[in-house]
Amino acid sequence: MAGVIERQSVTVRRGGPADAGAVLRLLDDATAWLVARGRTGQWGTEPASTDPRRIAQAEAWAGGGGLWLAVLDERPVGALVVGAATEYVPPATEPELYVNLLVTDRAHAGLGIGGRLLAHAADLARERGVGLLRVDCYAGDDRALVGWYTRQGFTPTDPFTVERPGRPPWPGQVLTRRLD
Repeated sequence: MAGVIERQSVTVRRGGPADAGAVLRLLDDATAWLVARGRTGQWGTEPASTDPRRIAQAEAWAGGGGLWLAVLDERPVGALVVGAATEYVPPATEPELYVNLLVTDRAHAGLGIGGRLLAHAADLARERGVGLLRVDCYAGDDRALVGWYTRQGFTPTDPFTVERPGRPPWPGQVLTRRLD
């Protein structure tokens, strides 16, 4: 019963410019979690909070109107950014809402935070009269993240590769979810 109570206490609120630091903290914690498991292909090994490009990205997300935070006891435990598709994925052939970022606090794994944020994204898409939700994710290693999104109701569509000068290419996967 305690798990149910905890899950109910996770709320979703709109984020804003003051939340860039929370996004960076979530990214840093997720990167450290991945590094500890030898999974460095997704986000590398360095904290986002020390990378000027990632800091600028977090600030843009926080100020762009598409940031939503999952909050537990007034502390952000997940972040969702929705908006337009990124330039490195094939364009949609119909109106869509695109998930630009989904990151959760691994200290609260098992509470369904990621799924809750994706359900919120689906609700936002429906409110806008959009029937397609898309996301892309890291598709390297054992494709575990692709599998997770598939379990959340998404279907893999377009694989892609981001070429990164001076670094290994980044394998990605676009996934779609039709909304009723």
